[in-house]
Amino acid sequence: MIIRKLFGFLATAVICIVAILIGYKLWFYYMDEPWTRDGRVRAEIVNIAPDVSGEVVELPVKDNQFVKKGDLLMQIDPSHYQIAAEQAQAAVAARKAELQMRLDDAKRRADLDSLVVSKENRENATHTASSAEAQYQQALAALDAAKLNLARTRVVAPVDGYVTNLSVFKGDYATVGAAKLAIVDSHSFWVYGYFEETKLPRVKVGAKAEMRLMSGGVLKGHVESISRGIYDRDNPASRDLVADVNPTFNWVRLAQRVPVRIHIDEVPDGLVLAAGTTCTVIVKPN
Repeated sequence: MIIRKLFGFLATAVICIVAILIGYKLWFYYMDEPWTRDGRVRAEIVNIAPDVSGEVVELPVKDNQFVKKGDLLMQIDPSHYQIAAEQAQAAVAARKAELQMRLDDAKRRADLDSLVVSKENRENATHTASSAEAQYQQALAALDAAKLNLARTRVVAPVDGYVTNLSVFKGDYATVGAAKLAIVDSHSFWVYGYFEETKLPRVKVGAKAEMRLMSGGVLKGHVESISRGIYDRDNPASRDLVADVNPTFNWVRLAQRVPVRIHIDEVPDGLVLAAGTTCTVIVKPN
């Protein structure tokens, strides 16, 4: 009977000690270990806007298609710009002929005796030739601009990436400077982990990190940088650019979350990365 009671007491004590150790470990893990469930996969998204306006006559890409740098995204009707280039070319030819005529005239007047042609006429001929030279250079610049506009009717991909949320179609009118589609740069993926400020002392630049996606994939990386500022909602600027202090504050102080940028070093084969997906970020202190 005594042995049974002693055995029960020891078993209870062991269970209590194990529970205390597990509780301490869980407390330390959740409160001090540098990890967060609030992670976001991010990427650079390039908005594609044409440099010229016109009707979209060709659209060789589809939504979510992978494109390489330099691939044609859309072709704007080049008819008007081709005509403008031909007009500029004709203007260059006309200015060149006029320049040659003015140069020859100035040369003839310079060779004549001062009794036949006055000094003023010779100077005027020289100035007229200089003006023709300037007009010729202006025509060349206009031709370059026309050729550039003609070349810009071909809108090409500036980076390797994926066409996303395609909402432009053949026959649409493209306006200069207005974004028509977007490309997710395939070489720019990174992860933002929003860590509580109480855990930041254990997050060091260069430390290895593991990112567990909700889809089950695991990424390897390292801490690239730590943000140096977040918005203070309790102290915004007023219209007069002075502090607008909130007269009431929350009684419970919550740890603020600071963005930590994680560089992705390894991506498992076959894993599809999509900007905006969530993940758990675990930083492994050195």
